[in-house]
Order: sequence, then C-alpha cells, then structure tokens
Amino acid sequence: MATMEYRRLGRAGVKVSVLSFGSWVTFGNADQIQNAGQAAECLAAAKEAGVNFFDNAEAYASGESERVMGLAIRELGWARHEYLISTKLFWGLHELPNMRNTLNRKYLMQAIDGSLERLGLDFVDLVFCHRPDPHTPIEETVWAMSDMVSSGKALYWGTSEWSADEIRAAYDIADRHHLHKPVMEQPQYNILWRDRVEKEYRRLYEDLGLGTTIWSPLASGLLTGKYLNGIPEGSRATLPGYEWLRGMLTDEARNQKVAQLKEIADELDVSLAQLSLAWCAKNPNVSTVITGASSAKQVRENMSALDVMPLLSPDVMERIDLVSFF
Repeated sequence: MATMEYRRLGRAGVKVSVLSFGSWVTFGNADQIQNAGQAAECLAAAKEAGVNFFDNAEAYASGESERVMGLAIRELGWARHEYLISTKLFWGLHELPNMRNTLNRKYLMQAIDGSLERLGLDFVDLVFCHRPDPHTPIEETVWAMSDMVSSGKALYWGTSEWSADEIRAAYDIADRHHLHKPVMEQPQYNILWRDRVEKEYRRLYEDLGLGTTIWSPLASGLLTGKYLNGIPEGSRATLPGYEWLRGMLTDEARNQKVAQLKEIADELDVSLAQLSLAWCAKNPNVSTVITGASSAKQVRENMSALDVMPLLSPDVMERIDLVSFF
C-alpha cells in the first residue's frame, strides 16, 4: 500500500492524514459496531495504514459513538499525541429549550463537557458547529467557540455544512475581536455532489485559508455500486432512522451515472469505492477524506485508495467529469 500523505488543515499548523476514519452510522448503532472490541479492530487497521484523524459527533447514535470510540482508544492504549480526534455539536441530546438544534452559549459549553466525558478525554483536537443556527447570533457562537479553544477543551474549531457567507461572517467577527477563528469546514463532497466544495467555497481557500474534512465521499454507499440492483439486506438504507436515504440510493438517474463510473473503475482494475475515495483526495482543497467502515477488512480496502490516486490521470479525471456533470 502507498504511504499515507499528510496535509495541513488549511492554513492551520496541524496536519491530517489525507484519508481519515469516521464513526457515523457504524459505532454504537444497532446492527453495526456496538462494542469497543469491534471498534478497536477498525481503529487499529486505520492507524496501521497511517490514519491520524478520527471523526466523531455528539449526535452519532445519541452519544454512543463517542463512548464506543473512547473505550476502543483506551483498549488500544494509544498515547494522546498519536492521534487527532473530533466532535461536532448542534443537535443536542436533551429534549429541552436551549439544548436542541442550537449553537447558543449555554448549550455549547455544556455539550463539549458531555462529549469529553463520553470520549474519556481532556480535550478534542477539532470541534465543529455541526450545522448553522439561524436563531442564535453568529457573534454569540463565535465567542463561545473561541472560549472553548482558550479553555483548552478543543484545539481548533470549525463548521459543518455552513454557507460560504456564514463562514466568512464568523471569520470576520473573530478577526475583529481578536478571537480564535474557524479554520476548517466539514462539507459533503463526492463525485455526484461537488458544487459547494468546488464553487461556493472557492474564494475561502485563498482568502481565509479554509481547510476541509469532507464527509460522505461514497454518497452514503451509492458510489460503491452495491445499490445498482436495489437495496441489499444489511445495508445502511435498511437501518432504522435512515429511511430518508432510500430514495437517493435507488434514484435511476444517479445509478446510471454510478454504472458509468463503475466501467471506469473496472478498466483501472480497482473498486468503485476506491476510485471514488481517490478522486476526492485528488482535490488539493480537501484536507482529509473521512471514510467509514464496519470491519477492519473494509478499512483496509478503503485505505487502498492511496494506490489508486496515481492512476487518476488527467484523461481519467476528464472522463469522470463527463459522467458527473451530464
């Protein structure tokens, strides 16, 4: 397997592995990874391949994903300097005013403490505002996130699925008040979902030095090709709470594109998943591609995307563009 590449997180000094590992859907969910032993196998396989960034969120499995990852890391005995870990805050865990779907100061200050307790850590390396909050002034959120960094509970803060205007507004407020600025964004990005990363954020990379930790590089599994003939048993779309995915995964137009992309992957003698991950990593404005897996074998298969990156010549990238855009 090719050697892992490490990229700076935008203009920040910290470096992240170009392929990283996230626990959305897998850790703590029914029918997926529910114990630290299984999780440790996946984490160990990722770290063995050179992964140094592990992504999580308060909302994943209602906090269970953080708990399972924390237990797994302790079981593996990793030293704290060996890895970067994140959490994301917004959705909340309590059905109470001020504690759901918000980025107000009260929620944020209590939510980070809850995440750290579940992870069993003194600090996270990255913390994200998981969605924008139209009901809280951005200034209040920026002050709270900056204070979180100043307190040592997080080292860097950023956003997830914020518009370019919202990110720039947060940055400008932080700059004006000499606060810790947002340094990274976590957007969806894949061959079939490109506009935000490639167009909307284009000015932010140079103007603000924005880093990106992109999610859903396989379009929730669509870009594995396993949904070409319907929804297989045991797949993500069969899980409770993921019914919203089924329409997208069985969309005829999208699957026609997937079939064409699979032809390109077959010609290169690689899997469609590996092709799709490598394609995301080829974008120099992508700091890291967050991969997911429910077994160590799947982790290793994903990491083989490192070997596919050199195969993506300008001609191959152009062919992928033709499928993607038409």
